[in-house]
Amino acid sequence: MNALVLRSAIVAALGGLLFGFDTAVISGTTQQLTQVYQLSPGGLGFTVATALIGTIFGALIAGKPVDRYGRKKVLFAIGILYFIGALGSAFVTNLPLFQIFRFLGGIGVGVASVVAPIYTAEIAPPALRGRLVGLVQFNIVLGILLAYLSNFIIGSLLPPEVAWRWMFAVMAIPAAIFFLLLFTVPETPRWLFQVGRRDEAVAVVNRTTQSKDEAEFEIREIEEGLAAQQGQRQVAFFKRQNRKVILLAFAIAAFNQLSGINAILYYAPDIFRSAGAGENAAALESVIIGLVNLIVTMAALTVIDKIGRRKLMIIGSIGYLVSLGVLAGVFFAYEGQFSGFSSILVLGGLVVFIAAHAFGQGSVIWVFISEIFPNRIRGRGQSLGSLTHWVFAAVVSSIFPAIAAALGGGMAFLLFFVCMVGQLIWVLKVMPETRGVPLEEMERNLGIELSEEDIAGADSGPRGH
Repeated sequence: MNALVLRSAIVAALGGLLFGFDTAVISGTTQQLTQVYQLSPGGLGFTVATALIGTIFGALIAGKPVDRYGRKKVLFAIGILYFIGALGSAFVTNLPLFQIFRFLGGIGVGVASVVAPIYTAEIAPPALRGRLVGLVQFNIVLGILLAYLSNFIIGSLLPPEVAWRWMFAVMAIPAAIFFLLLFTVPETPRWLFQVGRRDEAVAVVNRTTQSKDEAEFEIREIEEGLAAQQGQRQVAFFKRQNRKVILLAFAIAAFNQLSGINAILYYAPDIFRSAGAGENAAALESVIIGLVNLIVTMAALTVIDKIGRRKLMIIGSIGYLVSLGVLAGVFFAYEGQFSGFSSILVLGGLVVFIAAHAFGQGSVIWVFISEIFPNRIRGRGQSLGSLTHWVFAAVVSSIFPAIAAALGGGMAFLLFFVCMVGQLIWVLKVMPETRGVPLEEMERNLGIELSEEDIAGADSGPRGH
């Protein structure tokens, strides 16, 4: 593998690692945030969700700057947002400022969720693209594990009233490293071609390929793709013909969060504490959850192209139902009378839950969404899926503490269980298999072939929708 390609992919993937770290780091601070800022369960939910609101905003605004200023400059901006968000969250002394800095960090996460995969896909030669884009997903999960591990170590070394601030502050270190490493990687050739800087683009392609033939092939592929996109850009998105794939993308993204995954990632230590675990035990059990998430994600990525997307989703859905059923049962049975044994049962349930998620939804969602949309609307389809995902993440994560406080943990997990019954029915009855299906056949199967009217309209240039 070309050394520059590998370095560039690793640097972009570090943006994914920061994405995962920022997402999960707040899990170790919720108890102190509640005390320091005198938060109600609803107030805690909103405070946690401020980063997710920033993520939604970041995902919405990412498209224009990444096309106007380039992928690399936007990655620089992400590094700055992570750095400011980390230090600001750590050292402010009032709640509104804390929420603002978490919002800024969330913007970085939202933009990174769009830009890091784009940068990696565009810098990598076609033969390596799939594996290197997968590196971003791997690093997101690794970032979650490192956040749990960092929280555990800091919580073990420092008193609680100080530790929570350093849990946020420590992210400034990898953010600074990410920013500095960006100086060592190039802009993507596709963007350089797109803005008319052909000589620079060709120079980058020559540096990132292994032979003259490979360089010429990639240059031809990029230029042909951009030429085809000129006509496709004006094809309408929200139209009857695209309804099926839009609903498929919306459904898988919504079900992803209705499982309760982000709520559990954010509140894992609180869940363990509520089930009878001590402070250090709760933090350590969260590390175990992060480790299982990483290992099973790696396993799923090795088989997703062998056994298919639907089978992974079926296995994951059954795992959701088993684990959420156990968790709901434990909380209903032990509510108010938790012990060390109940904490072990909760850990077992959450391990099965996170494994089910990593093997099913976690590995399938973004692959599936990228496959069901044809090239002409794929960018907008990815944006729709991302927006749906983050909106549901914000809503579920913000209301989880209030539901758990008002109705009990058993009812909260039961609600997630009911939603996952819906997902299993959807997978069995509606979800198509996309493994190994050529694009043209996929369009025919889903009824989204480009009509002659669309082709004529695209060929004639810009038109109203």
